[in-house]
Amino acid sequence: MLKLIRRIVVVLLVIYLALFGLTKAIRYPEPIAAIKLGLAPASKTPDLMPFNYIVAAPSTFAPWKSGNSETVQSVKYDGKRITFDEFLTKTNTNAFIIVRDGKITYESYLNGKTESSILPSYSVAKTMTSLLIGQLIAEGKIKETDTFVSILPEFMAGTSFDKITIRDLLDMNSGIGVSDNYPSGPSGWGVAIAQMYASTDINWWLMHNRKMREEPGTFPEYRSVNTQLLGMIIQKVTGRNLSDEFTDRIWQRVGADHDATWNIDHKGGLEKAFCCFNATARDYARIGLALISNQGQIKQSAITSQAWMARLSTPVVTLDYGWGYSAQMWHPYPGINLMLGLHGQYIYQDKANKTVIVKLSDLPTSSDGITPKIASVLKQIAEKNY
Repeated sequence: MLKLIRRIVVVLLVIYLALFGLTKAIRYPEPIAAIKLGLAPASKTPDLMPFNYIVAAPSTFAPWKSGNSETVQSVKYDGKRITFDEFLTKTNTNAFIIVRDGKITYESYLNGKTESSILPSYSVAKTMTSLLIGQLIAEGKIKETDTFVSILPEFMAGTSFDKITIRDLLDMNSGIGVSDNYPSGPSGWGVAIAQMYASTDINWWLMHNRKMREEPGTFPEYRSVNTQLLGMIIQKVTGRNLSDEFTDRIWQRVGADHDATWNIDHKGGLEKAFCCFNATARDYARIGLALISNQGQIKQSAITSQAWMARLSTPVVTLDYGWGYSAQMWHPYPGINLMLGLHGQYIYQDKANKTVIVKLSDLPTSSDGITPKIASVLKQIAEKNY
């Protein structure tokens, strides 16, 4: 029996060392860390990768005001009328906030989450990245017509990759052959998008994923790689990481209550700009509110120019669900801007009704097809049509 145990231990050790060598070669976290990341629910991922802090400024806090409390009794979801509590449960909600005319009228936390819980936004981070791009364009530091390789020439490929512009990246129109076919289990962790998500070296990953599927500007398709390149542009142009830029340009301007985090590939490395921005529900709401009012909470400091707000708000291409899309912002309905993330993360902005809704969730990857059904409920609530 002792010999058998020894043999099993040796075999397991050999397997682990082989996996360790493989993960190191493809710039993945070590095997146990990779498995934890792959199996964790969405809300548990922020602490499973290294991160930089996005620092709030306590002395500048602008306290939230509470409006007339509202009760949502029921909503129409997936063709049926159900109670609102049932909707929250069915869609694995962790936090839900309604802000009307700058005041919180509804706020709920589930599954042990609280007002101070730092929760992931996944692709909501794409719009956060776009806000920084918009500021750099307004300052004349970059132009939408600039190519990616004109800013980071070390990535020149000698192919149509070298023609990709900032505009192509903003509107999911680059043609880079890395689709967002997120895996639903261990068998899919080797696909390119999963490698980018887990990567411990984004620069290395990009060097090995510059293959083009279409010519730039010819075929719009939602691909997270586009946003990652935008993040790299920001860091190169400013000489600072995204988190520091976001701290100064956005977070402290909107009067965020809590520090946020942005996951990085490794210490001193790059933020994963296409995902991995983590904050409290109320602070996400502050971003949405600043956008519909085009100002921050502190000294009326806008976080985007009027020109960039128009860019964000004007659909340019049509992507998933037949929704419009522009500059990393979704448009599910006319006049509506939506920041949307995998696993059910929403910042719904209805300027006409002066309403922002934040919904943060733990939906499994396989349930992403219900996004339009959830958006329909957010529309009902924003318009008080429930």
